[in-house]
Amino acid sequence: MHDDQVELTVDVVAALVREQFPQWGGERIRPLASTGTVNGIFRIGEGLSARFPLRLVEADEAQRVLEREARASAELAAVSPFPVPEPVALGEPGAGYPMPWAVQTWLPGVVAFEADPGGSGAFAEDLAAFITALRAADTRGRVFDGDNRGGVLTDHDAWVARCFEESEGLLDVPRLRRMWGELRELPRKAPDVMSHGDLIPGNVLVGGGRLGGVLDTGGFGPADPALDLVGAWHLLQAGPRDVLRRALGCDELEWERGKAWAFEQAMGLVWYYAESNPQMSAMGRRTLDRILEATA
Repeated sequence: MHDDQVELTVDVVAALVREQFPQWGGERIRPLASTGTVNGIFRIGEGLSARFPLRLVEADEAQRVLEREARASAELAAVSPFPVPEPVALGEPGAGYPMPWAVQTWLPGVVAFEADPGGSGAFAEDLAAFITALRAADTRGRVFDGDNRGGVLTDHDAWVARCFEESEGLLDVPRLRRMWGELRELPRKAPDVMSHGDLIPGNVLVGGGRLGGVLDTGGFGPADPALDLVGAWHLLQAGPRDVLRRALGCDELEWERGKAWAFEQAMGLVWYYAESNPQMSAMGRRTLDRILEATA
């Protein structure tokens, strides 16, 4: 999916586990088919999973990221009313793999890409309960760190402009340009709250039409309260989307800013993953269609 992507095999992962964590050396290692774009995932037996950064960076930088993600995941696990993975260990470079890697608990379930909960009002209520619990967590005086989404909408102008250029022939770019021109102007009034930051179908587990768990929790941190509202557009159809909004008590400004963050994210997915990850590309297109339909 990326020009600088590191390739991984079961044999390499098995060697790393045997060498660094002999207590799991006899467990079956198998790759997990995933739409994830940041980490390659391998299961270790039945209860654990290993996450390997896909894009090549210096080992020290990768170590800092993994340590930060482990702290964030543990902090989210302490407040989440739904199951989430918990950090277990950090591995080191070896067996031909050049970066540190992470081990965490495995959560059973089906991701929302495969069991679409978009029409479930009960799922929307669960999602609202999850977001509410995160918002209630103590920021401990921390504020958005400036990394990725969750701060100032206009800071993303250059990226969105590139997305428009790359999306010619794929999307109705003139219409989307006009929409971003309006969304980017929405003012920020509410202080930061704790946020998951990436509530997309690949990070959500579903069971019986309900929220069964949430994955990829290493980005938990302070951000715009509207950021987790991206889940309204990535995950829900119109009716359940209204259920989520009512349950969270969103005013018009917060709701529209959530739409803006979903728009920014979706614009990058359609063209970037058009060939390398068609499911992610299609998700971005579906999110934009939902936004356009709701704004018509």
